Amino acid sequence: MAKKIQAIRGMNDTLPEQTPVWQKLESLLRQVVSSYGYSEIRMPIVETTNLFKRSIGEVTDIVEKEMYTFDDNGDSLTLRPEGTASCVRAGNEHGLLYNQERRMWYIGPMFRHERPQKGRYRQFHQFGLETFGIATADIDAEVILLSARLWKALGIEQHVELQLNSLGSNEARALYKEALVEFLSRHVDKLDEDSKRRMTTNPLRVLDSKNPQVQELLVDAPKLSEHLDDESVEHFAQLQKYLDAAGIKYVINERLVRGLDYYNRTVFEWVTSSLGAQGTICAGGRYDGLVEQLGGKATPAVGFAMGLERIVLMLEELKLNDDVKSDVDLYSVLVGEGTDIEGFRISEMIRTELPHLKMMHHCGGGNFKKQMKRADKSGARLALIIGESELESGCVTIKDLQGKIEQQSIAIDSLVKVLPTYF
Repeated sequence: MAKKIQAIRGMNDTLPEQTPVWQKLESLLRQVVSSYGYSEIRMPIVETTNLFKRSIGEVTDIVEKEMYTFDDNGDSLTLRPEGTASCVRAGNEHGLLYNQERRMWYIGPMFRHERPQKGRYRQFHQFGLETFGIATADIDAEVILLSARLWKALGIEQHVELQLNSLGSNEARALYKEALVEFLSRHVDKLDEDSKRRMTTNPLRVLDSKNPQVQELLVDAPKLSEHLDDESVEHFAQLQKYLDAAGIKYVINERLVRGLDYYNRTVFEWVTSSLGAQGTICAGGRYDGLVEQLGGKATPAVGFAMGLERIVLMLEELKLNDDVKSDVDLYSVLVGEGTDIEGFRISEMIRTELPHLKMMHHCGGGNFKKQMKRADKSGARLALIIGESELESGCVTIKDLQGKIEQQSIAIDSLVKVLPTYF
């Protein structure tokens, strides 16, 4: 017997019983972004490796350790580890960004080679939103309000917290990095190996270390807020005014940073305590330097990305997906000579006239008892029983599989009018 082939570790199947909650989430995402006037963009899964080296940086964990990179006839290609760089590349390539305002969103799989754990996978799915051409704080507020509206639609708004910070301008942040490195250099003995490495490659990332000893040390570290330029201070104050006016609660977290140099000014995260260690479900910010960094004209930009697996996990933990069913509405049961052909015709008529109903037609034969078991297993609300006697009288029998309504006979010609009254 041949050895069974299994999925790659960290790359998971989504089974038919699991897809309804994904479909509900994706549908809500589309509804919310559509209500704000955003347009969908679809980018390829594979990009040239240089795109991510230039955007993410060669000395980051993602580029050094986590990317799936391969040779393609002399070209170095990579499965995309995130969506922002691809979106900017597409915008530059097709002339969508320069001297224009754009609001775009995308959804799809991303790939990172890291140790799989709950809420962190090698193939994972992200919803991302990117806006271009607007430098003022109102657009920062809009993308945050949009994400807040999604939490409300999902029923999880009481289980998430918005954290905000400002990174300031590139120049202000560079001065802060110098001050931070100088401070850390005086306390190297209290840093773990990861923080020591980050101190020389990406010092801001030391601020979000999970090591308690490092966090205790950082209490006395220089504060980024004390190094902000005046324009960034004003931008951050304006953002808070917009959020306050909209009734959005937030916490200012001065250790909230991004490890990528193209981020500036606003950064934010939505965090939850419902998922243990993997508490961030959405992260975003302003990245005014990236478009130019990738070959375009200088263009202000802000966006976010959210991990869909983590949101699905959260819905499961909070038992908010119990009402999401994969069940069909109707199941045809065919009994007797000649009922298979007429049953097919009736099922197709229902699908044509009542496309909002889920109609499962029995295939494969079998006696009445077997077919009724399959009807029950399908989760259908109604069984449409089509037997020889029904065909002779031009009717079908409707049986409520939940036992709420008495069984009754309905003329075939009246089906499309009567069936909607059951739902």
